[in-house]
Amino acid sequence: MLNSLICRLQSAGGLLKTNAMLLLLSMTLFTAGAYAAETLPQVAGSLPWWGWALALFVTCFFLGIVAVPSGVGGGVLFVPIVGGFFPFHLDFVRGAGLLVALASSLAAGPSLMRGGLADLRLALPLAVLASASAIVGALVGLAIPASVVQIALGLTILGIVTLMATAKKSEFPIVPAADRLSIALSMHGMFRDTAQGKNISWKVHRTPLGIFLFVFIGFIGGLFGVGAGWANLPVLNLLMGAPIKLAAGTSGLILTLASSSATWVYLNEGSVLAIIAVPSVIGMMLGAMIGARLLHVLRASVVRKMVISLLLFAGIRALLKGLGIWP
Repeated sequence: MLNSLICRLQSAGGLLKTNAMLLLLSMTLFTAGAYAAETLPQVAGSLPWWGWALALFVTCFFLGIVAVPSGVGGGVLFVPIVGGFFPFHLDFVRGAGLLVALASSLAAGPSLMRGGLADLRLALPLAVLASASAIVGALVGLAIPASVVQIALGLTILGIVTLMATAKKSEFPIVPAADRLSIALSMHGMFRDTAQGKNISWKVHRTPLGIFLFVFIGFIGGLFGVGAGWANLPVLNLLMGAPIKLAAGTSGLILTLASSSATWVYLNEGSVLAIIAVPSVIGMMLGAMIGARLLHVLRASVVRKMVISLLLFAGIRALLKGLGIWP
């Protein structure tokens, strides 16, 4: 029955993506026109509101291209970069960051599933738990000063970078045997590595510990407003043993559920400005569609280096911003 459900969800991926895009854009575009003139003049300095909107669109378009192959999600790049170089309060940036992470995942998901680089059997159990804990994290994050959140975000990301940089054989981890829980949940399969021109069989282990960590990951993602793709990837790859390209693609599916649940908390608290979210989401979705195609042809070693480089920059930027060293 599970296999039948998976097939139905995969066949409906294109329709789901289209409907989600239309719903999200219609809601945000309706609000953007009403509030643009009132909100941005207070923070935008000399540029008109459309100048900041255009800058957000271009920035997020390029972020979307690199976010999907790296598997970190758009939010982890969006929050430190936009929060550091655009004149918006961090709460608004975090609220938009969750929408950005959701948008990039929705845009890339169907293409990744069709190519076998994202697996619903692996993603669904982890995503459900991460989604629930993300709500708690979002509530806590809005109650903490922005500078504290920036410092904690920077330290956490730099810790992940250190772990990935020192790990050995992370492109195709060796999994001696699948554990009982992963077998029961059908967490195994095969995907086509176009860069190497061969099929790669995969299975995972340490599933109970992975499930426990995803509860914590969801909390951290809601707390920082970054979607936690940067944490999904190391747990799937280094701990559970999924190949890095599969881990990068599946990370996006997990982001879809976890980011959507935490986003409602920021919306309810008034921490989402449509004029920031709309151009960011559109740019990220367009870039993510290109990034999903790149994931099929890039070598695993290139993806790993891209992950480490992007996270290193984002972590340093967030830490210095929180300490007040880099305004």
